[in-house]
Amino acid sequence: MLSVKNELLAVLARALENLSPGAGAKAAFESPKVAAHGDLATTAAMQLAKPLKQNPRQLAESLRAQLLVTDPFQRWVDAIDIAGPGFINIKLKAEAKQQIVREVLAQTTQFGNQPSTGKRMLVEFVSANPTGPLHVGHARQAALGDAICNLYQSQGWQVYREFYYNDAGVQIGTLATSTQLRAKGFKPGDPEWPSGENAPAYNGDYIADIAADYLAKQTVHSDDREFTASGDVEALDDIRLFAVAYLRHEQDLDLQAFGVKFDNYYLESSLYLSGKVDDVVKKLHDAGKTYEHDGALWLKSTDYGDDKDRVMRKGDGSYTYFVPDVAYHITKWERGFEKVVNIQGTDHHGTIARVRAGLQAVDIGIPQGFPDYVLHTMVRVVRGGEEVKISKRAGSYVTLRDLIEWTSKDAVRFFLLSRKPDTEYTFDVDLAVAKNNDNPVYYVQYAHARICSVLAAWHEKDGGELVSLSQADLTPLQSPQALALLLLLAKYPEMLSAAAADFAPHDVTFYLRELAACYHSYYDAERILVDDESVKRARLALVAATAQVLRNGLAVLGVSAPQKM
Repeated sequence: MLSVKNELLAVLARALENLSPGAGAKAAFESPKVAAHGDLATTAAMQLAKPLKQNPRQLAESLRAQLLVTDPFQRWVDAIDIAGPGFINIKLKAEAKQQIVREVLAQTTQFGNQPSTGKRMLVEFVSANPTGPLHVGHARQAALGDAICNLYQSQGWQVYREFYYNDAGVQIGTLATSTQLRAKGFKPGDPEWPSGENAPAYNGDYIADIAADYLAKQTVHSDDREFTASGDVEALDDIRLFAVAYLRHEQDLDLQAFGVKFDNYYLESSLYLSGKVDDVVKKLHDAGKTYEHDGALWLKSTDYGDDKDRVMRKGDGSYTYFVPDVAYHITKWERGFEKVVNIQGTDHHGTIARVRAGLQAVDIGIPQGFPDYVLHTMVRVVRGGEEVKISKRAGSYVTLRDLIEWTSKDAVRFFLLSRKPDTEYTFDVDLAVAKNNDNPVYYVQYAHARICSVLAAWHEKDGGELVSLSQADLTPLQSPQALALLLLLAKYPEMLSAAAADFAPHDVTFYLRELAACYHSYYDAERILVDDESVKRARLALVAATAQVLRNGLAVLGVSAPQKM
């Protein structure tokens, strides 16, 4: 049907060009809001009426007449109706809708994907400091970031995944001293242990695990580092290096369990060691974009839309945290990424204006609006009707590993992607393990497994092979349920493109749930393994195409498509 739609669109473009030079480039079809009105619609007549000084409905009638005499419209279109002030509604023949099955079965895993654009994109996500286990907020970031990467890869982009972390700040010092205290035999509650609401200490059991391995002189490996412990409880720097490597390894295990892999780990400390932070401050100063006030160095960020100027260097000589962020994003631009996306919590909203202001102020050609941001809210976890706030392992929050162990990787990914990132979300552990239609990931996966069961039964009984279905006569696919399923399959590529453009993987979850519901309705309405061979093969081809689209969509989300459940 996509090829059919492209044929019809080309005819529409030529007709519009004849009416008004340049109008052909704007030719487009929409989906009617009411399904009964048709399968495709265009508002072209209403858009052209004013510049052409014609009545929009009369113009629509003229356009309708031109379209109906063309070969593609005669072959694929059942009727063209004019509605309201000039809406053109197009009803396709069943044969046109049936073509989508051949397209899906021919393209398989590539259905919905676009050719390579040669464009390069960097997505930074998770970016957790190595001071503790990954929490449910990091889980939402991981799911969002990975799915957005998959969406853009489907649209022909070369996508690069990056993890950025602070390996030298105050939190790292707290990690080192907390581990040192544990290594010396102290624990939370002891007089020697820092206490109070703002005490500089981490209380989770994982700190005791790090200390034990440090004393045992273990060697730890992570994706970006390796370190062997000396076992010396007085060597605070050794403890710090070991603890960071240990937690990087732990985070790697969490991400592996979640099916997320990064291309690069970028250290904040490298920005200082390489002189990039000092360099960006010098560039801003030399460009006249800074000033001294009250012993501090300020950026004139209000010149670039910020609500107030921002301190860059404090009176003690240390830089505020957005300065290395500016230096870091300059490296992204210099590495040749024309599109950069940051997945962060909504608490980072205040940094957007100042980072963008810094990037504009250095005046090296970085476009306005660089980088893009996708901000997400935190996640509440409910189990047994009660909110879960504390994990024994972490000491103060629910971890990504907790969620995976309580449910599954598939459930965590699908659930965390099922809402817009900036909306509040409650993760219901009991629902995530339920094997019923109320569980959205189960509902979608069951639709796929149900189709696989039908195909397996056909193969076992008749020796049928999936590849043979691509040549099936699709004429029997005429029922309302079959036609509805065909139309929904045809919407997948456009949905995928729109979801990528809007950073909206939740649109994929909505689509998959709708497709699963449409399939279940079709399955309940028509037997598939009937005696009539031509009818059976047509229906098998339709459900095989449905299974393929379900697999493709689930793969974008990083969720498996089981054949049995």
